[in-house]
Amino acid sequence: MQGSARRALAEIDNHDVMRAYRRWAPVYDATFGKVIEAGVKQAAFLINKYHGRVLEIGVGTGLSLPHYKHSLKVTGIDLSPDMLHRARERVHKRNLRHVEALLEMDATELKFADKSFDVTSAMFVMTVVPDPVQVMNELIRVTKPGGHILIVNHFSIDKGLRAVVEKRLARFSDILGWRPDFPVETLMVSGNLKLEERRPLKPFGFFTLLRFQRLN
Repeated sequence: MQGSARRALAEIDNHDVMRAYRRWAPVYDATFGKVIEAGVKQAAFLINKYHGRVLEIGVGTGLSLPHYKHSLKVTGIDLSPDMLHRARERVHKRNLRHVEALLEMDATELKFADKSFDVTSAMFVMTVVPDPVQVMNELIRVTKPGGHILIVNHFSIDKGLRAVVEKRLARFSDILGWRPDFPVETLMVSGNLKLEERRPLKPFGFFTLLRFQRLN
């Protein structure tokens, strides 16, 4: 990472992620899914303003998929086969024909050609992946020039009680399967991006939406 504002991130590897999501997959929609539902809908509403091919990394159980307009061509990837199984069931039950593919794939090494997608997104993912900087670089690589990248995530703060709690929880990141201590500066990785929007999401502002445009 570059820049003095960035600090070392807690160690998480793919084994930690797989273990956490294998445990959470059966109850994900009924628990954490309820927490992120509003943010998912708001992000999908914004993506629906665009056209063409959409890539969602960390698609999970597919909570976002019914909210995309049907003229989009959506591809979702996830590292967890348990999550993808539930996403495929959702696509089948809801007859979501705009979903082109749901693929098991590592977001740090996307198997897509450069400049493949008009819009790419990562919702509630960056605090989970082992190398968020590499994931961000991969999103840039597969997004077309002039295209957009949307990130929805929790970002830590530097002051106050919440900051204290986040820093204390950080030591348990491998057990939790995500990083409570995660500064937004971590994702400011390239001069090839323009940050067009940054706003807290309803209802509580705990999650933030970042909207970037790839410049060239």
